[in-house]
Amino acid sequence: MTKGQPIIVIKKKGGHGGHHGGAWKVAYADFVTAMMSLFIVLWLMGSPDKVKKAVAGYFNDPKGSAEKVGTTMTGTGKTVAQVDTTDLEKLKEKLEAEIKARKDLEKLSKQIEITVTPEGLRIELIEGKDGTFYESGSAKLSQSGQELLALLGSELKTLPNILLIEGHTDATPYSSDASYTNWELSADRANSARRLLQQDGVRSNQVTQVRGYADQFLRVKNNPTDPSNRRISILIKNDVETVPEISAANVVNGTTPIPNDANKPKAPEATGKPDATKPAAQSGAKPATSAPAPAPTAAAKPPSAAPAAKPSAATPAAKPSLIDKLKAMLPGGKK
Repeated sequence: MTKGQPIIVIKKKGGHGGHHGGAWKVAYADFVTAMMSLFIVLWLMGSPDKVKKAVAGYFNDPKGSAEKVGTTMTGTGKTVAQVDTTDLEKLKEKLEAEIKARKDLEKLSKQIEITVTPEGLRIELIEGKDGTFYESGSAKLSQSGQELLALLGSELKTLPNILLIEGHTDATPYSSDASYTNWELSADRANSARRLLQQDGVRSNQVTQVRGYADQFLRVKNNPTDPSNRRISILIKNDVETVPEISAANVVNGTTPIPNDANKPKAPEATGKPDATKPAAQSGAKPATSAPAPAPTAAAKPPSAAPAAKPSAATPAAKPSLIDKLKAMLPGGKK
C-alpha cells in the first residue's frame, strides 16, 4: 500500500430487508386466519340445526359414502351426522328378549336377525327351506309370520322413527308366466307385512317406503338359490324425519278446460242471401287472403255486361267467385 492513497470506508446501513422486510406479513396472515376461524365459529353457533348437521356430516363423511343405498350398503342419503344408537341397542335387546320369551317364536330365533346399522335398526325375517314366514311361492303370511309381525307391530307403534320395508327373493325363477315374477312377489310380500303391521297399530304415515328387490341384493352371493336369500327386512330409521306433505295449491291440474261458446269464432252476419254465407270450399274458388276490393267511386263506370256464354252440355256453369259475391254486397255494386 503506497503512501498518500486515500482510505475508502464503505458503511452499510442496517434495517429492513428487501421492501421493508417480510416478518410482518407472516404475523398479519396468522391474524387474518384466526379472525376467519372466529367468524366461522360464530356463524355456526347462530346457524339452524339443519346447517350444523350438514357441516358435521361433511367432516364425518367427506367421501360421501353415506349416500349409497341398499341392504349391504350404508346410509340412505339423509343421514348427515353420527346418531346416538343407544336407544336402538336397547330396542334390539328388548325385541330379542321378547322373542325368546315366546315359546312359539323361540324356535324361529335363528331365522330372525336384528342388527344395528348406520341406517338404523334392521330386522330381517329369513325364510327357511319349506317357508317359515310366508307360504311357499305366495305373499300370504303363515301363522308364525303373523304372530311375529304382531309382536313387532306392538313395539314399533310406540316409536317416533319412520319404517322402511323391503322384500327379497332368491334367484330361482318364480314361474314360467312372465306376467308375475320375483319382482312382483318381493313387493307383494313386503306390502303384506306393511298391512299387518298397520293393523297392529303402526301409524299410516310411519311406513314411508315399501321396496321389492327380487334377487338383486342376495344375502348369500355365492349361492343365489339359497333359501336364506328369501327374506323380509324392516328398517327402523335412526332419525324421526317424516315424508313432506304436498300442499294442494302446489298440485298442477292436468285436465284440459272445455272451451265455452264465448271463445268460439263468431259466424259472419247473415245478408239474406243463402249463397253469400257459403264457405269458399263449396264455391270452387280459393279462399281470399287479402282485404276485399274497395268500392268503386262515382266517376268510375261500372263494367259493361258481357254477353253470357251459353253453357255447353260438357262443362257445367261456373259458380260466382267469392270476390264477385263481396262486390255484390258492397253499396253501388252490381246486384
